[in-house]
Amino acid sequence: MTTRHATGPFDVTLTPRPDPAGVGDPVVGRMSLDKAFHGDLEATSKGQMLAVRSSVKGSAGYVAIERVVGTLHGRSGSFSLQHSGTMTRGTPKQSITVVPDSGTDELAGLGGTMTIEVQPGGKHLYRFDYSFADAPAP
Repeated sequence: MTTRHATGPFDVTLTPRPDPAGVGDPVVGRMSLDKAFHGDLEATSKGQMLAVRSSVKGSAGYVAIERVVGTLHGRSGSFSLQHSGTMTRGTPKQSITVVPDSGTDELAGLGGTMTIEVQPGGKHLYRFDYSFADAPAP
């Protein structure tokens, strides 16, 4: 399997969503994600995020799932990403992984990891390291 790399900017909109009545804790924030990826990955995504901030400035955590639809280096289809991230007094740590066997169409067999960099001024960049395995029989 050859690992390939995709890079580019993306735009993200986070929209706070109230928890359904009686579900969850008000300290845990719930948001919808809407993204537009540009560059080697030309795609849009929609997802949901749960996040919490601690009482210590710069410390927080989040989890999210998003479904990405578009083209990756010219191959079209969709796939899902699973996020887990923490910030410890301003130091970030993240894990963003393709959900196994979530690739469809020309993206069947896709696996990999993504990193996100937020530059000063708020510009978002991604780096996606990915490869393809043989897709399993349905």
